[in-house]
Amino acid sequence: MADSNKPLVVGLAGFGTVGGGLARLLEENAGIIRQRTGRDIQVKKVLVRNAQKARTVPLPPGADLTTNPDELINDPEIDVLVELMGGIDAPRTIIDRALDAGKHIVTANKALLAEEGLALFQKAAGKGRILRYEASVAGAVPVVEALRTSLAGNRISSLMGILNGTSNYILSEMTSNGLDFDVALKQAQQLGYAEADPTLDIDGHDAAHKLTLLIRLAYGVNYPYTAMPVRGIRGMSSLDIALAREFGYRIKLIAQVRERREPGQPDDKVRLEAGVFPALVPYTVLLARVGGVYNAVRVSGNACGSLFFHGRGAGDLPTAGAVLADLMAVARDENPHNTGYACDDLPRASIVPPAEWRSRYYVRVMVEDEPGVLRDLAGCMADQGVSMAQVIQRTDEGKGVPLVFMTHETTEEAMSTALQRTLDTGMLRQPAVYFRVLD
Repeated sequence: MADSNKPLVVGLAGFGTVGGGLARLLEENAGIIRQRTGRDIQVKKVLVRNAQKARTVPLPPGADLTTNPDELINDPEIDVLVELMGGIDAPRTIIDRALDAGKHIVTANKALLAEEGLALFQKAAGKGRILRYEASVAGAVPVVEALRTSLAGNRISSLMGILNGTSNYILSEMTSNGLDFDVALKQAQQLGYAEADPTLDIDGHDAAHKLTLLIRLAYGVNYPYTAMPVRGIRGMSSLDIALAREFGYRIKLIAQVRERREPGQPDDKVRLEAGVFPALVPYTVLLARVGGVYNAVRVSGNACGSLFFHGRGAGDLPTAGAVLADLMAVARDENPHNTGYACDDLPRASIVPPAEWRSRYYVRVMVEDEPGVLRDLAGCMADQGVSMAQVIQRTDEGKGVPLVFMTHETTEEAMSTALQRTLDTGMLRQPAVYFRVLD
């Protein structure tokens, strides 16, 4: 057990928004930390790229700035490395070397862990070191710890959530205030909710990184990030936002994994379908009501039933609070079984190809204002086994007539094939817009 009189000494790599928030919490919550762990937590050194840069947040008391990672890695007094740098290459190297030096690791780096984390987890386990990462998924929402511990005895049938605050803010502004996509994105950037280059957020990759980590925890399998279909919200039309509302839905960027289990099928033969995509969610469902930069995750298990986690998914204090919780776990000398699964022998997930996914669909097409066009369109859909459930027709906008319909459940392959056939026939003015519908 840890000596309660000995502080846990931290080397902090990165001092941006989250690093500044961590420094603030370490000072404000010092009494709580000592009461709940029996130890103080002290930052000895802070690694930054530019030591001369003006900083609005003061360094932790007694901490020294450095631009040399060796000063953190080779310092025998530092017990744990906190990595808040972002990116993949430099953090991977620093974490790898810190593990070699016998240090525990706390990180918020979902991209690194999703793409290359298995090797780091294996190394940490082999060296008996702790590697914790609660802050890498959903900020203040404690879904990583819940899956790792509280829900470990459940067979998880599905997990669905809103895992990217930037995209959710944009969609919320488009829905509530009628903003166009570009205006909502610019507003998010001005408020600090979106990066200058928002690609990872609006194209769905940030959410996919987080989903990859949750799949490992929930199912104990490796579902490679590169094997996951990902579609973001770039260029989302305010027309589709409005039409979805008419049908009683809101459009959200959804990260989802669910089992495809046949009757009597053993657990080791169950397949998973997982991906990130914009979808129509009924406005009566809790996920549809998650607004702004908030995140939410719904977990369904055979023992727990359906659980709903909701909270701030980004920002200095929400994310820093998750980092601090991980540090406090290290301070308590918690078991270094980091992952909730056997990372040295992690089987590859049996994956359901996206073409086989089944769903209802929302479809918007631009057609000629001619008699019989709806009949012809419905016939082309029916040829591929796609049937219409509801239809809305707008007035001619000069570029054709907007025709919007909801389908009955069908496969992704049937839906995409049917829409390509209608385009090939010249029936459509432009390629169709379509989204999955989650009921």
